[in-house]
Amino acid sequence: MRKPTLRSSLLAAVVLAGASLGSAAQAQVIGNSPQALDLVDDSAFFGDSLEEGNSGATFADRFTFTVDEALGVNVDAIVGSVSRTAGVGLDITGLWIYDGNDTLVSTGTSLQSGAVDVWTVTGDALAVGDYYLRVDGNVVSSEGASFGGAIMLAPVPEPETYGMMLGGLGILGFLARRRQAKRG
Repeated sequence: MRKPTLRSSLLAAVVLAGASLGSAAQAQVIGNSPQALDLVDDSAFFGDSLEEGNSGATFADRFTFTVDEALGVNVDAIVGSVSRTAGVGLDITGLWIYDGNDTLVSTGTSLQSGAVDVWTVTGDALAVGDYYLRVDGNVVSSEGASFGGAIMLAPVPEPETYGMMLGGLGILGFLARRRQAKRG
């Protein structure tokens, strides 16, 4: 039996280290990102289709939009995917709103997971600037898969609007009370 030499020991260590690194490699990241949202009347649809043969891959897609309302906007978004079973297609693992500086604004909530994944996220009073939605997930089978969603931006009402609404409600209450007093 031969005694191991320093050279063979080093070679064995390099092979072992290479095998360890290969098994610890991250899954391939796929997706079409970033995508600029085409807002029409402050709303847009978004999504991505992932080709077949990507089982085990992950995706982290960004959908960019700009707020240009001086008083800011409220944002509501929903994203979902549908497949026959939970073991086919993809699994959405997160939905977020970030500002243009990659600062987290809001974290989404999972409403349903499995064969049907549904996530929602809201952002309140976003100031003027650039933002993006981020959708993360995993491809769970070798079939093609897709996800889709919608976003809605609604201007934050001006303080005068609340004042007029409260004044109108007060007048309606006064008139109803007056009408009741005449009957009684």
